[in-house]
Amino acid sequence: MALQSRALVSSKWLADALKIQGKMRILDTSWYLPKLRRTAKSEFKKRHIPGAAFFDIDQCCDKTSPLDHMLPSERFFSDYVGNLGIGRDTHVVVYDASEFGAFSAPRVWWMFRVFGHSAVSLLNGGLRNWELEGRPVSDKYARPTPTEFKASLNHSWIKTYEDILDNIETKTFQLVDARPRGRFRGLDPEPRDNTEPGHIPGSISIPFHSFLASSGHILPREQLQALFAQAGVDLSRPICVLCGSAVTACHVALAAHECGHPGVSVYDGGWSEWYTRAVPEHVISEGRGKHL
Repeated sequence: MALQSRALVSSKWLADALKIQGKMRILDTSWYLPKLRRTAKSEFKKRHIPGAAFFDIDQCCDKTSPLDHMLPSERFFSDYVGNLGIGRDTHVVVYDASEFGAFSAPRVWWMFRVFGHSAVSLLNGGLRNWELEGRPVSDKYARPTPTEFKASLNHSWIKTYEDILDNIETKTFQLVDARPRGRFRGLDPEPRDNTEPGHIPGSISIPFHSFLASSGHILPREQLQALFAQAGVDLSRPICVLCGSAVTACHVALAAHECGHPGVSVYDGGWSEWYTRAVPEHVISEGRGKHL
């Protein structure tokens, strides 16, 4: 089977691909907010797509950062991915076990791309639909044979706190926030302690679940384009995305990619960093002070 690099693959495509011995690696990239009290790795051990390995967002990260799961160095990512049996010629397919159909998998899809590996796809509909279609799961795991992977970080796809601060004045790029609308407006609490909800001045709200159909599949391209247009996002102009800690933000990057806009950047620090560093006038909230 030829190496695939399309962003989305179906359950049928993956089931057929599993029957062929090729250079493909499936990754369960499940991750949950701590307050949900779900342990993704334990759930992986009980059930996963046959042949999958577990990609731990909280382990493949910058351990020196006080923020959650920030991007690791090129060397760390290379070693981590190589130990999962992934080389430069490996087609990677990512999924997660979220009830949404996709939650954390778009983050890992984007991580591979930002580290220079474009042969990565997301299983459209996730484990939820894989199981609904009666496809097999397994509790068996065989440790992969390590191989060499060489990452090359695309720095232009990453935005820092300073970049976002400058953009309030320059408006060089459009800033899209993927958190639920209540948190964006400042009316619903943030899931992390000591952080109030609200949003960055000038940012646009498109909650990550807006890009998903009720079935858990990514919306068709025409509907994605309409969603961006309704929110006032111009797909011909630069876009940066954020959420609480840059996980669900990558839903926006994936949707834009599907619409022909592949170069979306991510504010990796997200709202978690912004809230701790920004001056009060740069935290816009309708319910200021109600949630701490």
